[in-house]
Amino acid sequence: MGLTQQAISEQLRKIRHTFDDEMFIRTSNGVIPTQIAENMEHQVNDILAKIDQLISGSSFDPSELSGVLQISTSDYALVTVLPMLLQQINREAPNLKVIIRDFESDNLNQLMVTGELDLIITFPEFIPQNYPFMLLFTEHHVCVTGNQSTFGGKKYQLSEIAAMPQVIVSPSRPNLKGSHDDWFAEKGYQRNIVMSVPSFLSASNIIQSTNTICFLPSRLLPDPKIVPLDISENPPSFDVIVAWHPRSNNNPLHQWILSILKDIFGLEQNA
Repeated sequence: MGLTQQAISEQLRKIRHTFDDEMFIRTSNGVIPTQIAENMEHQVNDILAKIDQLISGSSFDPSELSGVLQISTSDYALVTVLPMLLQQINREAPNLKVIIRDFESDNLNQLMVTGELDLIITFPEFIPQNYPFMLLFTEHHVCVTGNQSTFGGKKYQLSEIAAMPQVIVSPSRPNLKGSHDDWFAEKGYQRNIVMSVPSFLSASNIIQSTNTICFLPSRLLPDPKIVPLDISENPPSFDVIVAWHPRSNNNPLHQWILSILKDIFGLEQNA
């Protein structure tokens, strides 16, 4: 912000006096907002958005853009979304730099509030409820196994699939809990998850080298290292979205990026 710690402290003292509230409370991990400060968030965001709009003016030319755009996502979107998006950004805004960050679900809101992230490409359940978002496409999982696996070439009931050793992909949380656990539980089955990997792109190598199965998004297929399994019932489909902080609703840069994504995936939605 270009301000010293003393200057920030003085401004915070004035804010506390104005609103007769501590506003921020120090903890072992930094500071947390009070309830009054949290209640002010949307109003402050609206003010900041209007200031951004005032500064940017009415004209917008991507070729004049500079600075850095930061996007958070898993490696799934590196394959399915970002190549087409970055191609157009690079062509129309050659001076705009782009940083792609690993998806951090536990720290997501903090990164967005502080402006360290501009956009998130993810699934709806990972974003805060008050965040605006746009649907890119609807996706589904395919049950796969290695091309030399003993599981190939047969049709399986869901009960058999649940009992097979399974690999899950968990980019943000290193645990043995998968996105379809609840769906299996509703059917009366418990999954036999034996391995968790952090990357979609590494999954096929792991599946091929182990006698396991895995549910992978369909857009990562075909892959010569793995083959689909014929199963009696497939998990429900899911949405892939792009989300942003509410204060960026009127930001011309965000609107331009969203228009690119809409052009790319909107035709697909209407097909």
